[in-house]
Amino acid sequence: MLKNIIIALRPKQWLKNVLVFAGAIFAEDLFVPHLLQYSVFAFIIFCMISGSTYLINDVMDRDKDALHPRKKFRPIASGKISVKTALLLAVVLIFMSLYSSFTLNWHFGVIIACYFITTLLYSLYFKHVIILDVIIIASGFMFRAIGGAFVINEQVSSWLIICTMFLALFFALNKRRAEIIALGDNAGNVRQTLLNYDLHYLDMMINIVTAACLMAYALYTLDPGTVAKFGTRNLVMTLPFVIYGLFRYLYLAYHLNLGETPETTLIKDKPILFCVFLYLVTVVIIIY
Repeated sequence: MLKNIIIALRPKQWLKNVLVFAGAIFAEDLFVPHLLQYSVFAFIIFCMISGSTYLINDVMDRDKDALHPRKKFRPIASGKISVKTALLLAVVLIFMSLYSSFTLNWHFGVIIACYFITTLLYSLYFKHVIILDVIIIASGFMFRAIGGAFVINEQVSSWLIICTMFLALFFALNKRRAEIIALGDNAGNVRQTLLNYDLHYLDMMINIVTAACLMAYALYTLDPGTVAKFGTRNLVMTLPFVIYGLFRYLYLAYHLNLGETPETTLIKDKPILFCVFLYLVTVVIIIY
């Protein structure tokens, strides 16, 4: 039972919550012990609240997940975890997350509450609305980035929000594209919005978002405010890593059709992992 509960909480998806550390990194607070501790707490809280939303979503989608070639093995869809058990655990995690977040920081608590409400609305309605479905998914990443800044009492950078939003849309759109290819004629039965998307339309949006993501990050590194904050223009030297990372992911999504599970793709692809490692090392050296 415990193993199935852990699987239902989707620990692989917790990789998304690493984004809360972005605020500490770019605020030059990464090596401040008590602030780093707050960021770790924020990461744990996001893991709990996101886990609760995955449970609720899987309960609602259990019939459709049963038709999916991969999702049918999820604990709730396969019947390994009862609906009652899943919902009870979700309620406990929601209470723990909200209580912990408001205790930690009032502003951070509001972000957690907004994240939960938005994700719940996605499960109830917005996942059935074309375009809004991927925007709501992207907003979840935005909440993580903002929450990571709030929890250490740092001002939220507009560039952080913009870059996070475009990057999240990049992953979400590639995910939709991979789902259409993987499910084929059965796509509409598993996810209704997939009937409204087509590969050509998704390709156009992915092209736009990829270009916007690269441009936004490039402008951020050269922005006078960024240069003044860090006292250097060298942050632009990290741009090649961002370019390679996005292009490598597009290669994996288009040539190997690995875009349906971005968290797994990012963890298992060694070139991307090495690229992310070099990017983070370079950022730390330049900023600190």
